[in-house]
Amino acid sequence: MVIISKTTITDFGVNYPLAIDALNNWYAQTKNADLNSFATMKQTFNSVDTVGNDRYCFNIKGNEFRLIVLIIFRTRTIFVLWFGSHSEYDKLNKQTGAANVPFK
Repeated sequence: MVIISKTTITDFGVNYPLAIDALNNWYAQTKNADLNSFATMKQTFNSVDTVGNDRYCFNIKGNEFRLIVLIIFRTRTIFVLWFGSHSEYDKLNKQTGAANVPFK
């Protein structure tokens, strides 16, 4: 998979140092995965959920943090949109980014 962008993952790690190892693990595992549908992604990441508009939410570091990405399976491309704590995630409109916590 092509992930846009590693810099965003690194920036999230700066802001959430407790999550950096888990974020890097997600990045490495996802980059090497062959994900062509939600079903194949669910086999690799059993805790991933769809949140609408081709956006998916991954639990990071157990369920302590959440990562929202936009995935275009046809082109095997992932856009990293948002990362934050579980409580920040609860305030977010996952489909539009509107609310108290905007998409990055």
